[in-house]
Amino acid sequence: MFILGILTLWFASIFIRDFMKHKNRLEDNSWIKTGVIGFITNFFDTLGIGSFAPTTALLKGFKQTHDRVIPGTLNVSCTIPVIMEAFIFMRVIKVEAVTLVAMLVAAVLGAWIGAGIVARLPERKIQVVMGIALLATAFLMFASEMGWFPSGGNSIGLTGGKLVFAVIANFVLGSLMTAGIGLYAPCMALIFFLGMSPKAAFPIMMGSCAFLMPVASVKFIKEGAYDRKASMAITIGGSVGVIIAAYIVKSLPLEVLKWIVICVILYTAIVMLMSASRAITKK
Repeated sequence: MFILGILTLWFASIFIRDFMKHKNRLEDNSWIKTGVIGFITNFFDTLGIGSFAPTTALLKGFKQTHDRVIPGTLNVSCTIPVIMEAFIFMRVIKVEAVTLVAMLVAAVLGAWIGAGIVARLPERKIQVVMGIALLATAFLMFASEMGWFPSGGNSIGLTGGKLVFAVIANFVLGSLMTAGIGLYAPCMALIFFLGMSPKAAFPIMMGSCAFLMPVASVKFIKEGAYDRKASMAITIGGSVGVIIAAYIVKSLPLEVLKWIVICVILYTAIVMLMSASRAITKK
């Protein structure tokens, strides 16, 4: 927790300094719309739905930012809310220390490598990558709802080959996170597949994101590959959403909402891929 606190302060200082440096040249989008988007998506993120795909869908639906900077905006804007979630769930739900630490470190290393690559990608490649990523996310959510994944077990830790597999898989998920692919759905599927307790998914997936996102986000900030205004608004709105979800609401019947989210994600994926296709045709 101490290390996570240091990472949080490091990220926040760089984010705020960059925002203040450009405060007179902010993007032409809405504080209210992006703030509400942040509140909604991070509220449900705290309840386990995931925020990247819904945030992408809403940002595109309300035309609040450009496709080119969506990956950076997602990572930067959701960093503080996700760290808040991690502090909450890592204290409440127990996971064996070696398993937790190994998977967190793997995710951070994956993000450090991935962010440097994604931040330099042209807009068309971002559209293609995110379109495919959203399709994959929708499939994972659909598969989970259909019961195609193992239901998990009672273990709160891994050893031997299972631990090695989990570490490698989380490294890959950490790197994909920087392309705008949410980690929650695939990480939860991984936890279930390896026979761990479903509850163990929360500290692992939220802790993974909390440790990797400051590292990845700082790279996006230094590259200027993110929407500053939207990121600040989503951070503020999202932080409020996390607090309300964690301490006031705690749980909701989310089955219908999950199906709605799957449909929205599919729609956004198709729009992304069509935009990329039009860009190729124009050439």
